Amino acid sequence: MLFALQCTDKSGALQLRLDTRPDHVAYLNDLNAKGILKMAGPFLGEDGKPTGSLVILKAETIDEARALAEADPYAKAGLFSNVEIKAFNWVFNNPEA
Repeated sequence: MLFALQCTDKSGALQLRLDTRPDHVAYLNDLNAKGILKMAGPFLGEDGKPTGSLVILKAETIDEARALAEADPYAKAGLFSNVEIKAFNWVFNNPEA
């Protein structure tokens, strides 16, 4: 099953995001190599700077998806003010369909 993680950065946390980004990217690269990560990228504010993240991953249960989300270096660093996790059905342009 796929899950969408909609993560909102804390206000004024851009530097924390930038400082933590190498570890975050390494974590996502590892999930990608394991076939867990389906897509990911930042939400952008009007100024073009990141304000959050969208991560879509494959997990058996929402609890597994939550554990993967909590293991992300961004989450561990306290970057997010909110993380919403929802089951996701990738209908259009799914390369695996």
